[in-house]
Amino acid sequence: MPNYWLMKSEPDAFSIDDLKKMQRSPWDGVRNYQARNFMQTMKEGDLVFFYHSSCSPAGIVGIATVSKEAYPDHTSWDPNSAYFDPKSSPDKPRWFMVDVEFTEKWPSILTLAELKLHPELADMLLTKKGNRLSVMPITMGEWQYINLIARK
Repeated sequence: MPNYWLMKSEPDAFSIDDLKKMQRSPWDGVRNYQARNFMQTMKEGDLVFFYHSSCSPAGIVGIATVSKEAYPDHTSWDPNSAYFDPKSSPDKPRWFMVDVEFTEKWPSILTLAELKLHPELADMLLTKKGNRLSVMPITMGEWQYINLIARK
């Protein structure tokens, strides 16, 4: 049985359309320890809501599937990368990434404002004030409910 996740990306950096073109991509550049720890628990086959962040409107735009479990994020070792971390090395990697595969693009965005209107999602990490994690778990109930309202 899969686990469920929400992963945020700024659409001008990497959008659902980019993933659709590529079909499969590493999810690199995560530089928050809690988000990294969540990614390290992801399993192949887990399902992901793809969320466009730092845009207007922000919200869920589709679904991806974890296609490769966590492995060291090599961008942290590249001094020319925006994600370079001098404290990370191949011998002692600090950051990890997973690969995700395109599953589905929704015909319209399910905005954060819309999600916050539903009391059923009040305990969801995403809808809580001040939560800015780029990777977060979603319960099965939240997953099912969000899919239900997205398809109406």
